[in-house]
Amino acid sequence: MKTVNPYLMFNGNCEEAFNFYKSVFGGEFAHLGRFSDIPENEEMESMPKEEGNRVMHVSLPISKETVLMGSDSHPKMGNVTSGSNMSIAIGADSKKEADQLFNGLSKDGKITMPIADTFWGDYFGMFTDKFGFEWMVSFDKSKNM
Repeated sequence: MKTVNPYLMFNGNCEEAFNFYKSVFGGEFAHLGRFSDIPENEEMESMPKEEGNRVMHVSLPISKETVLMGSDSHPKMGNVTSGSNMSIAIGADSKKEADQLFNGLSKDGKITMPIADTFWGDYFGMFTDKFGFEWMVSFDKSKNM
């Protein structure tokens, strides 16, 4: 079963916001990773040390079906603007389905991160569709491929 979840972007106050959301919805973070966790490589510049504590990804389950997710912006990507700081995150059931969703929804749009295996273990990609909406497609590779 595919899942669709909101993904919120922040300019450095993601952790503060998600601690607030956690106080309202309850529960615990399923994941909280920081930009300083990114392995250094040529493809992705690591966060400057003074900003490495920014949140790279946080997820807070708020119901059986819904996970509220978020991240701080990376300086390389620029700041986000209120109103355009949300993406639709879709979790696929297989790598094949992730490819189909990514390729179909990104047609005539702008790919910002090609779908590929990631250091955190997911098969993941991002794009803006031809109507201006931002999407994230992922497949958790620890599930059956």
